[in-house]
Amino acid sequence: MEKIILYVDDAVYASEQFAELAPDADNVVARHWVLVACAPRMTHRISKWVSHSARENWRAKWFSKVQAQMLPLLERNGGQVTAVLAKGPLTDLTQQLKREHAATHVVDARRPKVGVDLEPVTPDQTPPKQSGWAFPGAVMGMGALLVLANELAE
Repeated sequence: MEKIILYVDDAVYASEQFAELAPDADNVVARHWVLVACAPRMTHRISKWVSHSARENWRAKWFSKVQAQMLPLLERNGGQVTAVLAKGPLTDLTQQLKREHAATHVVDARRPKVGVDLEPVTPDQTPPKQSGWAFPGAVMGMGALLVLANELAE
């Protein structure tokens, strides 16, 4: 049975990526998926208003929602799923999971974010190249919109 580590931070995006990667999923042999859920980051200032236990409860609820959305997709054709909630550096977690499960493939199905470089999941992974103009372009667009609104108001 082929073992694959799958990194997910958004179940909808990951299921779209999964459909593109495996269009003939109905004809594939059973696989063992190690589903690694990467919860969204919370700012360090949130500790002023939310206790540590409340944050952990939120992470657990988020994790169960991701599992509920991804398990039916991954369990097709007799696939097995081992779910893990990511904590700490992802490269270390990948190495640990490869040792534990003897996984051969690592799939990063996390949603790319504008202006944020995703943490690599393997040491040899190169981060996707993002345009350095994404944020300045948005600011210029907003400026043009404000100038146009000012001209139309006069």
